[in-house]
Amino acid sequence: MKTTIDIPEDLYKKAKIRAIERGVTLKQIVLTSLSKELEETSRVAEAPVSYWANRQLLPEYEAAMKEGAFRPKPGDRDITDLISEDRDAR
Repeated sequence: MKTTIDIPEDLYKKAKIRAIERGVTLKQIVLTSLSKELEETSRVAEAPVSYWANRQLLPEYEAAMKEGAFRPKPGDRDITDLISEDRDAR
């Protein structure tokens, strides 16, 4: 399909120089650039998987969690109480 677009003169000159340097036509430079831009957009549209979704616990830590090593024990104070007490002391 043919179309007409207005390209600022400085951008046109840069594109033409790049085409000459690579030994290709201006049309090929424009089509390649457009393709790259559209590929980047589609990659951005995909939701990246966060670091936290991919992380894995060390086997020792996971085993300790299953044994209940990090659960509060009877008589332990709640963290919010400790924080409140610290704030009151200031």
